[in-house]
Amino acid sequence: MKNGDFNGWPTLILENEFVRLEMLKNSARIVRFSPIGKANLFVDLGSTPLPTPYGDFYFHGGHRFWHSPEAMPRTYIPDNEGAEISEVPGGIRIEMPTEPWTNITKNIEIRLNPHQPQVILRHELRNDGAWAVELAPWALTMVKQGGVGIFPQPTGNVDPAGLLANRQISIWPYTKIADPRLILREDCILINATPSLPPIKIGYYNPHGWMGYWIDGLLFVKRFDSHPGETFPDGGCNTESYCNDKFIELETLGPLTKLAPGETLTHNETWEIYNSLDQPFIPQQVVEYLSK
Repeated sequence: MKNGDFNGWPTLILENEFVRLEMLKNSARIVRFSPIGKANLFVDLGSTPLPTPYGDFYFHGGHRFWHSPEAMPRTYIPDNEGAEISEVPGGIRIEMPTEPWTNITKNIEIRLNPHQPQVILRHELRNDGAWAVELAPWALTMVKQGGVGIFPQPTGNVDPAGLLANRQISIWPYTKIADPRLILREDCILINATPSLPPIKIGYYNPHGWMGYWIDGLLFVKRFDSHPGETFPDGGCNTESYCNDKFIELETLGPLTKLAPGETLTHNETWEIYNSLDQPFIPQQVVEYLSK
């Protein structure tokens, strides 16, 4: 591993022949991610703090780990310091101090696949408090603008006669349905990540277990366990995306879980990079639409 710097914050660099990751030394944050020889895919938001009753919170940009449902100030408890980093086979483990007030501890293991451009992440929530807490793991990745978010939709009937709804979309109050960035298709929802306000945010239950971002000839894919039959936050969402004038977020969520004292909940993601949009999991009509 090498040392680096991100806007004055010390970093560690983890890389192989395929990809390069850069993480803050004092926090469970991945602030840069790129295929070797390519530009950083993550957005850099600088170091402007968000004041909270518990101290300054920094978005930074890149990848972070929260627990849902979102609330102020609980969700925004600072994670700027105290990380303990150790090596694991193929990567590193980052252990954070227990959050004040919530008594939840957030840890991340990051491993690089030595055979292909793939990153394997294990997120952990541990309840170090005295009573059970209901929450859901929530992994958010902030990428730079200029591309298109791809969110595959449920298709087909859920009952033999086709009489029941097969999808439900959660829409946040600041979202304008007619926003030109938001494209609702039968096969996928697309979000054009161009700078604009007000922001948009949507969420839904995604049975396919992946989402993608197409930018500059690269396809960034996040895969996750869809947990069919479970209950999720925000009206049943395991997939969400937020887009404003600076970045777009690719968000995955696990099921709402009543976490007992001492118990640990895990949430796994796999990141993949492809050099073409023409992949078997991307609907051909979407490939043709985005290739125009």
